[in-house]
Amino acid sequence: MKVLIIEDNRALAKNMWEYFSLKWIKSEIAFDGIIWTQKILDNHFDVIILDINLPGKDWLTLCKETRDKWINTPILMLTSRNTTKDIVVWLNLWADDYLGKPFDFEELISRIEALNRRNFTNKNNIIAIKNIEIDISKRQVTKDSEIIKLSTKEFDLLKYLAQNKWTPFDRRNLFENVWWDFDEHMFSRSVDVYIGYLRKKLWDDLIKTQKWFGYLID
Repeated sequence: MKVLIIEDNRALAKNMWEYFSLKWIKSEIAFDGIIWTQKILDNHFDVIILDINLPGKDWLTLCKETRDKWINTPILMLTSRNTTKDIVVWLNLWADDYLGKPFDFEELISRIEALNRRNFTNKNNIIAIKNIEIDISKRQVTKDSEIIKLSTKEFDLLKYLAQNKWTPFDRRNLFENVWWDFDEHMFSRSVDVYIGYLRKKLWDDLIKTQKWFGYLID
């Protein structure tokens, strides 16, 4: 599990980082909203811990920007305010859980592990890539909440690439794992044709070509 800590109290942020290290949890720190914006775009995190009082950008703007970029990472709010009204606002505006300060580190660990388990379960059924969602159980793809009609083979190809993001696959691998037969398609250009279909229906830069290695979703 990899956690992003956004906390301007440097002593507290360092304590969290050290405690996570003892629990074999990887973590990175951003001391303000501006640094966070870059980190969240450049890295994959399983859980985000967000203090509501930050310099640079306020927590509400940060949450909205994160969700607008179709980043569905669970967000745990840290706050010294614990009124019911505040909690309702946080949980309705893109946050997933909250924890009041001061807090117990073991409770913090339990909460981020629970968020990670919940997110892992969801990700098994729904894969989100920017403004596209792939619902594995329904075999349905939406773009900006609009259903995109795909053929069976188009869906299978997109699902395989999306479930193995950042990994390039050559034609042989795709024929073996999507078409289930390499020998029959050895000289076929079907992979290239279907990649073209997906790029046209979704967006041109969705599936990248990595020279000498194959196709991938990055």
